[in-house]
Amino acid sequence: MFNSFGNIVRLTTFGESHGKCIGGVIDGFPSGIPVDYEFIAQELKRRRPGQSEITTQRDESDDVEFLSGIFEGKSTGCPIAFVVWNKNPKSEEYENIKNVYRPSHADYTYQLKYGIRDYRGGGRASARETVARTVAGALAKLALKQLGVNITAFTSQVGAVKVDHDYHKYNFDEIEKNVMRCPDPSKAEEMIEYVKSVKKEGDSIGGTVTCVIKHCPIGLGEPVFHKLHAALGNAMLSINAAKAFEYGDGFDGVEQTGSQQNDLFCNNNGLITTKTNHSGGIQGGISNGQDIFFRVIFKPTATIAKEQRTVNVNGEEVAVKVHGRHDPCILPRAVPVVEAMAALVILDFYLLDKTRQL
Repeated sequence: MFNSFGNIVRLTTFGESHGKCIGGVIDGFPSGIPVDYEFIAQELKRRRPGQSEITTQRDESDDVEFLSGIFEGKSTGCPIAFVVWNKNPKSEEYENIKNVYRPSHADYTYQLKYGIRDYRGGGRASARETVARTVAGALAKLALKQLGVNITAFTSQVGAVKVDHDYHKYNFDEIEKNVMRCPDPSKAEEMIEYVKSVKKEGDSIGGTVTCVIKHCPIGLGEPVFHKLHAALGNAMLSINAAKAFEYGDGFDGVEQTGSQQNDLFCNNNGLITTKTNHSGGIQGGISNGQDIFFRVIFKPTATIAKEQRTVNVNGEEVAVKVHGRHDPCILPRAVPVVEAMAALVILDFYLLDKTRQL
């Protein structure tokens, strides 16, 4: 249970890292949305492994096969089922850890909870699971395109190397021009070289992904227990390796006074808006028409090549050195996943808001 996400638009995912496939079923998706297969393939390509020397070298093409819910190039309103077949798992590389708990991984908690675990690549706890989110998010983006909503994420920090928090300073067209997916070309090079040095040591490094949602309709989000920022936080923290979420000025705001933080209202040619956007486009849990922006912090990849001390299933202290192919930095591949989850939340809340109207 609890493999589903969403209210009106509901995604249920299935599959393991080294199983036959990763897949999903999307229920409640609006009908009549043109399905751009090339766009979906491009979104999957942004997430796929083996795309550069600073990502895992697992060779997966990540071609999606749609099984239902699409007819003559448009969504029908029926459940959309899809699969992405696993073609290059190399499960034998994980035999040495079948009875060992990798530090900071889900091995121990899965074993404790279920009494059994799929040790091949982490099973369901693997980042491989996010391929289903990416497919669903791509479809959500296509639906939101009809509303003019635009969602852009980028790598804003790797280790101690970071860009300015003010995203207005950057040209988003630069994001896809480097393998780090950073809008600042010089900082991108610093990040890349840093990841290479960490990888050379058999280690990993974490960082931050920033996401900006433009032209979000006003009024999305519910009072008290179903706030928009709470839903976005829930979505982001469900992504593998995500450790923290902040929106608007977030933690930086604690150093400011109320008079500095408050977004003053003004009349802009007959349109009520705010002079600043410290709130990150959400007030009272409801979107206010300003840009929604937030940051997601990702920890260093738990599975590393360095030898570490741990215990086995019998509680005996042992040394473990994990074989296989792993991301020294998950950030570049996390960017499209953050966008996908944001798209699913915004589309879901837009349709939820429509249920209030006669």
